[in-house]
Amino acid sequence: MVLDYCKRVRYFYKKLIFFFIVLLTPLVAIAETISVDDAYVRVSTKFAKSAAAFMEIRNRSSRDDRLLDVKSDEAKKVELHTHIEGDDGVMKMRRVEDGFVISGNGVLKLERGGDHIMFMGLSQPFVDGEVIFLTLIFETAGSIDLEIPIHLKKRSASRSHSHTHTHKKSKTHKHTHTHSD
Repeated sequence: MVLDYCKRVRYFYKKLIFFFIVLLTPLVAIAETISVDDAYVRVSTKFAKSAAAFMEIRNRSSRDDRLLDVKSDEAKKVELHTHIEGDDGVMKMRRVEDGFVISGNGVLKLERGGDHIMFMGLSQPFVDGEVIFLTLIFETAGSIDLEIPIHLKKRSASRSHSHTHTHKKSKTHKHTHTHSD
């Protein structure tokens, strides 16, 4: 009788543990589907009223996701932008209302002359070597908080930098990168 009771209790706890694993698995999977590499912010001078952020966003999931928006207290307006050629042949920056699709197992490159994050009406001067904070908002992966470095000048070849970010429902972690610009 005691043996039967122990078997039932053990069975109950096994089922309970399995249930919690099933519930938590999607949250862990979502938190790890997006990674951000080589992030930096660039302004032309410390007196600039605008700046742009560049980075590579990797979707490690097999399903498409979409970068919907970006938030930051560093400027009055922070928007997703791209360059579009006008009728006159001149490239012009435009806000991207629908966000950027990141295909499954794909990479979105936010880079100069292409898709990027635009800061307009900076709340304070950006100082070379310091960092700013921003939040990327994804359709599926949720929000990712980033701490990224500011560069006033073009980066030289093989310069290292690091950034810290937090995925929704996970711990903050830091990455260091060496790359050329």
